[in-house]
Amino acid sequence: MVTKKIVVLISGGGTNLQAIIDKLHNSQLAGKKIEIAAVISNKADVYGLERANNTGIKSVVVASKGISERETYDALLAAEIDQYQPDLIVLAGFMRILTADFVNRYLGKMINIHPSLLPKYQGLNTHQSAIDAGDHDHGASVHFVTEKLDSGATVLQARVPVFAEDTAEELAERVLTQEHLIYPLVAQWFLSGRLLMNDNGQAVLDGEILPENGYAAD
Repeated sequence: MVTKKIVVLISGGGTNLQAIIDKLHNSQLAGKKIEIAAVISNKADVYGLERANNTGIKSVVVASKGISERETYDALLAAEIDQYQPDLIVLAGFMRILTADFVNRYLGKMINIHPSLLPKYQGLNTHQSAIDAGDHDHGASVHFVTEKLDSGATVLQARVPVFAEDTAEELAERVLTQEHLIYPLVAQWFLSGRLLMNDNGQAVLDGEILPENGYAAD
């Protein structure tokens, strides 16, 4: 049986990692086995590494502390990733801006989840931004990773309501619940061959180019 391998990059507690472990690790899909080959963190002593260890998944620290040059760090990270020859790289709360060389090395096979309805609120503090703007809805977006931060083609979004009394923390919790549903689904689409990024940087699902906001059910 063919094995499709995932490498997950983290920097923290790894709740999205856990969702992907629960939904995909050691599962079978269209005659293929899906395996998380490794979980790599740029920080030691984060709970995400324990989540990997608890499941028997190899956990690795490629520490970024003390490395001032992003190019130097990304070269170390790529050398570690390449040992596993992954079919898909999943950024799950990996809190580093990646260099163009690194992104282009894995272009079309690296995805990220961002806590906003992209293209709104790229970068940090998205939940407070949505509240401050008076938005009625907010959410999360799964997208391909490209050189420009949070700007690769969106594959799938999940929306949640924003209530007048919401704090950023309450809104973040509501969004995170949806993240845990959509992120494993997009990874599954990719590993089954249904999803790809074409040469024009567009997300293509089942042969159809997706719109700017990603897949939308009828």
